Amino acid sequence: MRIVVLGAGVVGVTCAWYLRQAGHEVQVLDRREGPGLETSFANGGQISADHAAPWAKPGVPLQALKWMTQEDAPLLFRLRADPAQWRWGLQFLRNCTAERFKENAARLQRLGRYSRAQLQDLRKDTGIQYDRVARGILVLYTEGRQFEPGMKTPDECVALEPALAPMKHRLTGGRMYPEDESGDAYKFTVGLAKLCEANGVAFEFAVDIQGFSREKEKITGIRTSKALVQADAYVLALGSYSPLLARPLGIDLPIYPLKGYSVTMPVKDPAAAWTVSLSDEAHKLVLSRMGDRLRIAGTAELNGYDTTINTVRCEAIVKRVMELFPGAGDPSKATCWAGLRPATPDNLPCVGRTKYPNLFLNTGHGTLGWTHACGSGKLIADLVSGRRPEVET
Repeated sequence: MRIVVLGAGVVGVTCAWYLRQAGHEVQVLDRREGPGLETSFANGGQISADHAAPWAKPGVPLQALKWMTQEDAPLLFRLRADPAQWRWGLQFLRNCTAERFKENAARLQRLGRYSRAQLQDLRKDTGIQYDRVARGILVLYTEGRQFEPGMKTPDECVALEPALAPMKHRLTGGRMYPEDESGDAYKFTVGLAKLCEANGVAFEFAVDIQGFSREKEKITGIRTSKALVQADAYVLALGSYSPLLARPLGIDLPIYPLKGYSVTMPVKDPAAAWTVSLSDEAHKLVLSRMGDRLRIAGTAELNGYDTTINTVRCEAIVKRVMELFPGAGDPSKATCWAGLRPATPDNLPCVGRTKYPNLFLNTGHGTLGWTHACGSGKLIADLVSGRRPEVET
């Protein structure tokens, strides 16, 4: 079959890889000039299969209200005259119960573990390099968090990551997820795109994707500024922009752009810099080591499709990391980035079939696109090929 994948981020490129491996003729379209230049470009780097938890959970609504007046808050809800934002917010609130949190977390972890296994197989088969660090993810608890059974003590945390020694007095404890890992999603996406091309996948960049053409209950093509692109089946993997193309088809995707920030700086003192990927629970930040670079990412801002970089939020990230790890990186050479995560109210991605038999969804992964890319791509390839997927979303 001939398949067109819309989107060349980590999710779209990985999907193209698995479709090609299943024997399909694959073409990828993207509006940017190369792969991985949107949300995949500078994310936090964590592949957090075991440490995957929805943003929607008990206590978050009250905390979000307190944060609304703080420009540097981890979660910032900028109220707009936008019905989609309000609808998304109400659905988010409905998922902030203990029962739904538990159910959604279990589903995220199930897909995440499957995806991690697929990534490991892909890496073994291709030898792809992306600054992988396989030392687990250590979640740090500070700022008055009570010690709980199952936590690592501050001494145990320092034993796992010696760079934590100067801040040991600030630690309540931590939780270690030894099977999780980290790596550069952009480097992976670019490398896999090259492997896809070498295996016959066609990429077309700088394409203005205008919408779908349809006849009755079947998609007949993709309208672009250049031509009508036709195929046997289509995969929508445009992240936060997916709802804009799906809505005219009568498909209402529960996706809203959640702007996240990251800071990347060179390592200044290797002895002071972390190597284990870390999560700062109090400030909702993730910290990853990518060769001679440090990547710190996090925060969430609901402000529509605005991608403007708020320097206050970037400066807050730099300030926090320098407080925790003085001397680790060089803030004078820090680069800031902002990207739109395609967030759903329950944090579960939209992966699977639609009411159109030849249109498939692979979108809405929120903060877990890198974590879930391989699993989602393999799942879509199975569905398109008429096979029963090995995992449910």
